Amino acid sequence: AQRLTQAELARRARIGRSTLDALENGRLAELGFGKIARILSALGLTLKLGEANRGRPTLEDLLADTDETPLKDRT
Repeated sequence: AQRLTQAELARRARIGRSTLDALENGRLAELGFGKIARILSALGLTLKLGEANRGRPTLEDLLADTDETPLKDRT
């Protein structure tokens, strides 16, 4: 957890603090990809896209995405 204020995240992401406030409180009807990408970048995160209608990932899919050892192989 980075413990950023809305003002700090807004500054890092180069968006308005009021935009973050509206996003956090469910008052934002839509948000463009550029703003989403800047928010994620400011948080050190990335967005991963996949095939539509692929279904929910399995536990093995999730573990492979994080390069972790499968639960059955842990001691």
